[in-house]
Amino acid sequence: MKIEWDPKKAMSNLQKHKVSFEEAATAVSDPMATTGADPDHSMTEDRYITFGVSIRDRLLVVSHTEKDETIRIISARLSSK
Repeated sequence: MKIEWDPKKAMSNLQKHKVSFEEAATAVSDPMATTGADPDHSMTEDRYITFGVSIRDRLLVVSHTEKDETIRIISARLSSK
């Protein structure tokens, strides 16, 4: 599966949450990751939340969309709970 993101959004996310989308992509690819629907945060597209461990061994929460065979990362942050 292909993973993509908007470069400007990625920079903003890194500054705000201290998580790069490159790292977030590794959490989405974690074989033990858990993904669920996120209907509360979008009326125009299906959004999902994935909890996964990144290559840096950090538990991340990644918001994303899926279309065909492509995941588009929207945001990522450290899991706090």
